[in-house]
Amino acid sequence: MWIVTAAGVVAAVGTTLWVVRTTRQAIRHWFRRAVLRAVHQFEVRLERHKLVNRHAIREELLRDAVIEDAIREFCREHNTPERKARARVSAYIDEIVPFFNVLSYYRFGYNVSRVLANMLYRVTSTYQDREALNAIPRNDVVVYLMNHRSNADYVIVAYVLARGVSISYAVGEWARTWPLEYIFKSFGSYFIRRRYRERLYHTVLERYVQSITRNGVTQGIFLEGGLSRDGALRPAKIGLLDHIARTVTDPAFTRDIWLVPVGLNYDRVLEDRTLIRELVDPAARPGRLRQFTNVLQYLGWNALRLLTGNLRRYGRVAVNFGTPLSVREWERSQGHVLALPREERLPHVQRLADHALDRIGAVIPVTSVPLVSAALLSFGETLVGRADLLDRIDDYQTHLRDRDAKLVHADYGAEETLDRAWRTFRMRRLVAREGGGFLILPTQRPLLEYYANSIRHLLPRRQRVSEPHPARDEDDSLPRLRAWTPPPNRGSRA
Repeated sequence: MWIVTAAGVVAAVGTTLWVVRTTRQAIRHWFRRAVLRAVHQFEVRLERHKLVNRHAIREELLRDAVIEDAIREFCREHNTPERKARARVSAYIDEIVPFFNVLSYYRFGYNVSRVLANMLYRVTSTYQDREALNAIPRNDVVVYLMNHRSNADYVIVAYVLARGVSISYAVGEWARTWPLEYIFKSFGSYFIRRRYRERLYHTVLERYVQSITRNGVTQGIFLEGGLSRDGALRPAKIGLLDHIARTVTDPAFTRDIWLVPVGLNYDRVLEDRTLIRELVDPAARPGRLRQFTNVLQYLGWNALRLLTGNLRRYGRVAVNFGTPLSVREWERSQGHVLALPREERLPHVQRLADHALDRIGAVIPVTSVPLVSAALLSFGETLVGRADLLDRIDDYQTHLRDRDAKLVHADYGAEETLDRAWRTFRMRRLVAREGGGFLILPTQRPLLEYYANSIRHLLPRRQRVSEPHPARDEDDSLPRLRAWTPPPNRGSRA
């Protein structure tokens, strides 16, 4: 009897193991086919390096000769045991290196970004020089350099580029919270510490960035290093650009690196009031808990609007791609400056970054709200007549066309442009109608300045003086944006 029982147990165990093994194989087969379907559907250029096991990348960095030298130098400077220094490097690698997942990017990420982008905005993408972009050799490395208007930039640019390439972003520490950290890393994004000056950390970051650059990974970098607080372009940061550009000095790297300027602009930035708050009143900057509460309130309010059918889109978000810049060609024209010591090299890299930022500024799209905001404020008055405003908008449109700026809806006249902007002004209570003109509400002037600043560098400086009116007198007591100043750098955490 016990023999029959034992045989039954063996058969049951064997059947269970067979079912488990078959199920695992079926699941793996399904995932492989799902990945292939996603790649073929989006016709994406997927770099092999993104699919390399994260552990292999970790081991490669731990054995890197440059990092080994940095560890020994760190130990000498800080009188630290090598074991602790290596543990520190290991923690940096875990923090920086992502784990790209095709299904996470193209099934979850793309669908979420598509729904959110089209639910909140009308999305426009254009190319200033499509022929130059198409002429980039397929084996070369592409880096998208962007201005940073909103945290929605990540979603918008990834959505626009999804059917051609998967983009790996350099993401700041703000996203190193659950579940954002896991989501961003599954999208192939790597994390960086802003304003953190420890040399050992930057050596690890530099070697990782150069590793993915050598292996052809397409990257996205916000050249300003952070969100614009006043709407204008911030000074260019050169850290990541220096790491990427120096890859061309590696004799084993035979490709070129192309820097593609990308300009973004919005009719409404989701976090605009939060961004300008500290420039209006420095003491009014909310803490992290308050910011998180505001986000929850915003999401809850819009979810309620969606359920009741009252959710309105926030106008236009536009993305414009400019003419790419070859790093190798630039380096040859400068006399191979990327091989110079750091102190001698950085001024040259700064000029490269400033030139790239100028290119970004030149391709920033002009949407209705920024254009009409600039026109309203150009009079320096509280009350602006409709006829005067239409003339100013028409002057600005003519000027922008003459300098080949990207006007969204370039076929629209001043009347249609004003009507589109007025919908947003009325919805957000920024401007009121007063007789035959428009009255700028005093407390909303800083927000109009924020949007006008995004395109002010594209507009003429001259202003036409309108007929005098008591309500048009300049009032210096009105709220205004202060000049933005960056926070101090953080020192080493050693």
